[in-house]
Amino acid sequence: MAHRTVDQIEALIGEKLRTYRLDKNLPQQAVASKAGISRGVLQRMESGQGTSLRAFIGVLKALQLEDWFETLAPIAAINPLLMVEDQPRQRARRKKASDGV
Repeated sequence: MAHRTVDQIEALIGEKLRTYRLDKNLPQQAVASKAGISRGVLQRMESGQGTSLRAFIGVLKALQLEDWFETLAPIAAINPLLMVEDQPRQRARRKKASDGV
């Protein structure tokens, strides 16, 4: 995965929010109103100019995308460290030298 700049990530998030909004066939004013922000703030967010975290969360809630937060840092259902049995380590056995060498 290529390293992205903050500006590139903001633009990507804005594009995704715009796509979600359009997929739900919602106008900017309706989403902005439901998120408790102005239409201009939503326009800046969608164009990748960034806004506050509070505005971003409001837009996610307005688009019913709260579950997105669960994908940021999912909690593993199985802890791989607990899968290792508590057994003492065994030494590796030496290979026998072949007689024909």
